[in-house]
Amino acid sequence: MFKKYGYLGIILILFAGLNFFLKIKPFDLWYIPIIWWGYILLVDSLVFHLSQKSLLSSYPKKFWLVVLLSIPLWAVFEWYNLFIQNWYYVNYTFWIHIVNFTIIFPAVLETYYLLRALRLFEKIKLKHKHNVSPRLITVMILLGTVGCILPFIFPRYAFYLVWIAFFLLLDPINYTLGNPSIIKHLHDGKLNIPLCLFFGAIICGIFWEFWNYWAFPKWFYEIPFIGFFKIFEMPILGYIGYGPFGWEVYSMYNFVAGLFSKNKKEEIE
Repeated sequence: MFKKYGYLGIILILFAGLNFFLKIKPFDLWYIPIIWWGYILLVDSLVFHLSQKSLLSSYPKKFWLVVLLSIPLWAVFEWYNLFIQNWYYVNYTFWIHIVNFTIIFPAVLETYYLLRALRLFEKIKLKHKHNVSPRLITVMILLGTVGCILPFIFPRYAFYLVWIAFFLLLDPINYTLGNPSIIKHLHDGKLNIPLCLFFGAIICGIFWEFWNYWAFPKWFYEIPFIGFFKIFEMPILGYIGYGPFGWEVYSMYNFVAGLFSKNKKEEIE
């Protein structure tokens, strides 16, 4: 069964794509949120069609919590960018920023669910389960803490740590608290969820850069050392950061949701 809002998603994507040429105002200012909300609705419908459940249709409260938390959680990266200055915006307003922030975490997690529904990585497993030692937990938290601090001190040389540090810091904390975590899946020898998150974020990254390239309010990159060979506006090596960003989305959301949810219903498995 294909949910009706999936057809709305298709219409939004087609309208936004057509409006790149027509430039009908004020819709051209909202190109990115229109096309991304179309993407989110379409992907959620595909997930429901494949698995008979989806984030929006089956867990609407959780879906809207993801949307709501996407704003402050992505704002963390914008705060880091004040120091590392890897990207900047043109023709953006405050409200366009806010609406754009709502799509980031839902887009990654919906794509993650789509890859899970397609069962692409289900058969990929570790041969042996691996113990999660207290030393590993401590080392990851220390590395994550250092990774969160260094971009402030050495922004030109440590900018890339932004895209892995929150995973290293929060995932072991999630594991310790009993929240969903990448460590738990690796401990069980299962790679499906880590791989779906990794490649789901890369898929989103490709669409982000492709659609941004045609947008009127858009962003550009100035990344030290790797600013060569751009695909759309992003240097090719910059796409590497999208993979671990998928793990960060998972870790950050589950950490924050775990703080407010006693019955674990609002966490992402």
